[in-house]
Amino acid sequence: MQTKISDKKIFPKAISFKKLIGPSFIILALGLGSGEVILWPYMVSNYGLGIVWGAILGISFQYFINMEIERYALVKGESVFVGLNKLWRGAAYWFIFSTFIGFGLPGIVAAAAQLIAHVFGIANFKWLAIALLLFVGLILSLGKTVYGMMEKVTKTVILLGVPFIFILALILATKTDWFLLLQGLGGKGDGYNFLPSGISFVTFLAAFAYAGAGGNLNLTQSIYIKEKGYGMGKYAQKISGLFANKKGIHQEIKLEGEECDVNHENVVRFKAWWKKISLEHLLVFWFVGSLSMLFLMILSFSTVYGLDNSEGISFVINQGIVISKTLFPWVGSLFMFVLGIMLFQTQLGVMDSTSRIMAENFALKKQEKTKSKKINLSKIYFTFLWSQIAFGIVLFLFNFYEPKQLIILGAVINAVAMFVHIGLVSWLNNKHLPSVFRPNLLRKIIIGIIFIFFGFFSSFVVFSNFFG
Repeated sequence: MQTKISDKKIFPKAISFKKLIGPSFIILALGLGSGEVILWPYMVSNYGLGIVWGAILGISFQYFINMEIERYALVKGESVFVGLNKLWRGAAYWFIFSTFIGFGLPGIVAAAAQLIAHVFGIANFKWLAIALLLFVGLILSLGKTVYGMMEKVTKTVILLGVPFIFILALILATKTDWFLLLQGLGGKGDGYNFLPSGISFVTFLAAFAYAGAGGNLNLTQSIYIKEKGYGMGKYAQKISGLFANKKGIHQEIKLEGEECDVNHENVVRFKAWWKKISLEHLLVFWFVGSLSMLFLMILSFSTVYGLDNSEGISFVINQGIVISKTLFPWVGSLFMFVLGIMLFQTQLGVMDSTSRIMAENFALKKQEKTKSKKINLSKIYFTFLWSQIAFGIVLFLFNFYEPKQLIILGAVINAVAMFVHIGLVSWLNNKHLPSVFRPNLLRKIIIGIIFIFFGFFSSFVVFSNFFG
């Protein structure tokens, strides 16, 4: 069968739903270790279940944000960074800078190390955090392809860890707790509506931004679905592991995607893909993500609400202690260990995603200078990966590792980054995609509302904290 129409490729047929499941697990895993496990349960432990609405609204916003990111990669077979670099020449520099300052602080792995260290009675978790960072580097370096390794790890952790949390919540939460959770979905709390007095807007914005992946991490969805082979991504190449090629030779990768003709057959195939990937993202990212947050929040409420949870991530340790007393000692320890592993795999995903973002944007600028159509992307990727690991280790050695503060600071930075990339991707899709592939009016309105929300909230927090 002929694969080209003139110099353009045919839009591939949609694969089965079972085969396309994968990328949403990775982006879900990116959120499980920050907003879902730490920030939202932390706020519930202090303010009750009346803020639950914010978590569900946040992950719903991210569903629509992610789908617009997927739209571009599905049609173009390239990441949004390639398109944004054509749209704005300063985009690559912005994404490298905002990604590094947003995720360079190793708060997530610090939290993972603190929980695991508590389980095993290790006094200083700093050295364990350093070991975990090195382990992240080894996992990402040893796979045949980086994406394949990431998908296997995240699927395993989520499919084992999330059901365990569900079971604990079902055992420990009372009927009253579930009723309060339902009220919280409508914004009704204990003596307040939507937001309690005294709540930190910085922490709320941080949690809202992390109700899902957050920051520039959302943009890596375009890279993951390209590497999975969605739509025109079928023609794209994958980043190989550091040791996958003989004699250390890194494969040259073409960053730009392939074009397809705008004809009836290709439009029908696009719509088939769009329907399937929308369902996949709805079920895996939105539904599983929403359930995970709800169960983690009600578990936090039913175990530690009303206790002193102000110090670091002490509320998670307090949860483990309460669970141990209520059920069996080993269950509380297992709970903290499972959350520690979930946080670790989130750090794994964050390191992969940030390295991809910075590597691809660096490569785009290097391509412009060398005038080459192909580039050794894997070599650049691993340089960024191990540079981030080295930076994290240095911070730990200088005792800069309080988990909650690092996570909140990074999340506020990433809320601002989200405001920027929502506007840029919307501009890109409506300017560079053929009209038949562009979002409809309803999607444009939804994205516009989300853009305004993040713009207003980010501006409010930045000005009130730095200029107020």
